[in-house]
Amino acid sequence: MQYFNLHTHKFTNNPNTLELVNQYPWQFDESIPQYSIGIHPWYIDEKRLESDLTIIEEKLKLPECLALGECGLDKRIEIPMALQIEVFEKQIALAEKYQKPLVLHLVAAFDELIEIKNRLKITVPIIIHGFSKNEQVAKQLLDNSFYLSFGKYLLRNPELEQVFKSVPDNHFFLETDTIEETLEEVYILAAKYRNVTLEQLQKQIADNYSVAFKTI
Repeated sequence: MQYFNLHTHKFTNNPNTLELVNQYPWQFDESIPQYSIGIHPWYIDEKRLESDLTIIEEKLKLPECLALGECGLDKRIEIPMALQIEVFEKQIALAEKYQKPLVLHLVAAFDELIEIKNRLKITVPIIIHGFSKNEQVAKQLLDNSFYLSFGKYLLRNPELEQVFKSVPDNHFFLETDTIEETLEEVYILAAKYRNVTLEQLQKQIADNYSVAFKTI
């Protein structure tokens, strides 16, 4: 593995890349070799909630399923926060049961997330994908042992450089999500920002993967 893509919606089948491909229980693709699976807060459907959770649990038992996600909370959508939290907490319980990391979509709900983590005493690694906030929010999350994953906004927003550089070596990942740019482009910029070689960055993320995904 030269590259690890923490979160993508597009399977490229690149032999040099381990891709954590986002899957949804209601449109699962059996041909994807490694994936995460979860209920995104945008797509909560109470009519199929139990069947979705059943499928997620079935997949979490398999070695090909590396994480539960993306799931999480989003204050900028119309789905009631109480329902979002209920669905999120049910998925957290499954991640804990099968000891798989959580990959989160999180919008304007950082305080709620920290409260839930502390109240439920979550033990599995939690990774905030697509991080785009300031150093203060980053520090708050890092102080609570979250991982941060960077991709689209690292490429789009030069002001994120300082935030990215403030994250400890052992608490970040890189991703492409839905962008057209390649994962290698994300890595090259990240290596430049952290003033390391591409090979050093690859090793650091491989080490982070080994710890968070318990492959060591």
